[in-house]
Amino acid sequence: MGKPELLAPAGSYDALVAAVRAGADAVYLGVGSFNARRNARNFSLESSDDAACSLQDAVSFCHIRGVKVHLTLNTLIRDRELSEAMRIAEQACACGVDALIVQDRGLARLLHTAAPDLTLHASTQLSCHTPEGVRLLRDSGFSRVVLAREMSREEIAACADLGCELEVFAHGALCMSVSGQCELSALLGGRSGNRGLCAQPCRLPFAVGHRPREGEAALSLKDQSLYHHIDELAALGVASLKIEGRMKRPEYVAAATAVFRRLLDGEKPDPQLLDDLQAVFSRSGFTDAYFTGKRGADLFGSRRAEDIAAPSVLARLSHLYEREMPRVAVSVRLTDAPLALTATDNEGHSVTVTAPTDTPILDKPLSAERVTEQLRKAGGTPFTVSVAGAAAPSVPLSAVNALRRRALDELCAVRGAAKPIACDTHAQPPERVFPSGVLRGLVARAERAEQVVPGADHWIVPLGCHPDVSHWGVEIPRGMFGTEASVRSALKRAAKAGASFALCNNVGAVPLAREAGLAPVAGPFWNITNAESLSAAAEDGAVAAILSFELTFPQMRFAEQRRGVGLFAYGRQPLMLLRACPVSAAKGCGSCNGNSELIDRMGAHFPVRCSGGCSELLNAVPLYLADHSEEVPKLAFQYLHFTDETPERVAQVLREYHEGGVPPTQFTRGLYKRGVE
Repeated sequence: MGKPELLAPAGSYDALVAAVRAGADAVYLGVGSFNARRNARNFSLESSDDAACSLQDAVSFCHIRGVKVHLTLNTLIRDRELSEAMRIAEQACACGVDALIVQDRGLARLLHTAAPDLTLHASTQLSCHTPEGVRLLRDSGFSRVVLAREMSREEIAACADLGCELEVFAHGALCMSVSGQCELSALLGGRSGNRGLCAQPCRLPFAVGHRPREGEAALSLKDQSLYHHIDELAALGVASLKIEGRMKRPEYVAAATAVFRRLLDGEKPDPQLLDDLQAVFSRSGFTDAYFTGKRGADLFGSRRAEDIAAPSVLARLSHLYEREMPRVAVSVRLTDAPLALTATDNEGHSVTVTAPTDTPILDKPLSAERVTEQLRKAGGTPFTVSVAGAAAPSVPLSAVNALRRRALDELCAVRGAAKPIACDTHAQPPERVFPSGVLRGLVARAERAEQVVPGADHWIVPLGCHPDVSHWGVEIPRGMFGTEASVRSALKRAAKAGASFALCNNVGAVPLAREAGLAPVAGPFWNITNAESLSAAAEDGAVAAILSFELTFPQMRFAEQRRGVGLFAYGRQPLMLLRACPVSAAKGCGSCNGNSELIDRMGAHFPVRCSGGCSELLNAVPLYLADHSEEVPKLAFQYLHFTDETPERVAQVLREYHEGGVPPTQFTRGLYKRGVE
């Protein structure tokens, strides 16, 4: 099995140079507004006075050096933004990027139609962490899946050998929430992580059960580093090792890339380099807890004074990328009469240059040994030169040197020339629609069996609960790390007990629902924000969908004429899906029977619900819309998300959503009016 690709971040031109010269096989970078690090310096679509920052120049720089470029187009796209996102994709195709990293399934659907030869990678924002999720994305046209960062070695192994490349985050910051499943920044700060503007509120003070004291950060994790597990990752069949850090400085990129490059090449990194890697950026050191399955208190950490790089560290690391790294093998052959040099690289590109006709002729020819010695000199270039043949011409040595320089310059131009990918943005995939009448009216989700009371048109209950009502379905857990087999069995039992549908908040849930004979319903964490994403959900087999609650009411207009579409209308909105439980880390597992809370520095209480090996952090107050029914878009159904309500409160809320009501003392309108960046 070959070595995995080493994929490094390039949030700026300087970081791009650092990544390439430190040994990256590929880089990932962003342009415009539709990438998950919008606050990085990023690259421009058009060449400008700062030509080094254009996408075309970045691609050329990398391709000359044998490095691939993966463009991040990995945010949620609103309906009116699809045309602009496709314009960026069209430009990327013109530049010849090697792959696009995509989160929005609707955008991916458009790209498959417009540019069938374009390689698409499924972003980690799609939260894929199960074999069935990998299969679904593979069958949807993705050639690679960037797996969730929270997976263990066994869970990664289960996703291998399924006909789809796997990419794993090997080094860098860990989000507290599973990527793509976080609304903390959006709902608390109006800046969406799904839109590339996460404000990192999880790094602020939070504590379990009390107002946080100085230094308490119950939602902050250490940075991950798997450099001790390189051989294991390769043996698992991982195709790409990804370094996180498009917001990080070039010295960080160089340090992480250099460490992993040496390890992949079978070398042992210098101890000083390993020390500098931790010194340039970490949070209380590094962790491999997710990979090894040891998700305890040691996984948590925050930035300390000693985690900030000293100037001496930065100075040492800057030397890692101050010179070109010879990485492209070139064979040259010098012939005489006429004097010409042919250079051929390891990818089959070839150029031939001839000496000027007025080149001086000497009485004594050069020795073949001297000519060979000169031809091998390629300092300052990304080439390593071997000599396939060398004539002994009677010319000055300077003429041989000039031929070599010209040949390598022309080879650079050939290698760096754009290789466009055909892209027809006028080509449109066929619209897909949901069947009529599957869900309507009020669709209520219960956390406990006793909450199932009269008043809802449909009930959604946890797996294992079989209510005595007419129209009901089950909720497939958002996090199914290593539990796919047990979920599959529970779904089959639910179908036998009378369930007719399943709420799916993850790509891996849909195939399981279909297999059990249950109609999949795309939940709010399917992250649907445009009409094409609705079509993609229908193409996957979904019969209905709940829109993302990051949309404003006006932004939902694309769905008003579509059947089978609903919105999140009531309840404590889930803010995070957690695999590392902050309550367990602080007090031990079992201390709260699955019900606890975090408190922030302002004194707000955020419930934590634990089940199935994952936890959910809920909003401190419920969303309430029963008194604003005239403003709510006319969609097929409203979704009510009950969590800690008593059965009596559930019944009251159901009445209010039928008849109108008065909001509770503390509540929110969510993002439906104020919107999110």
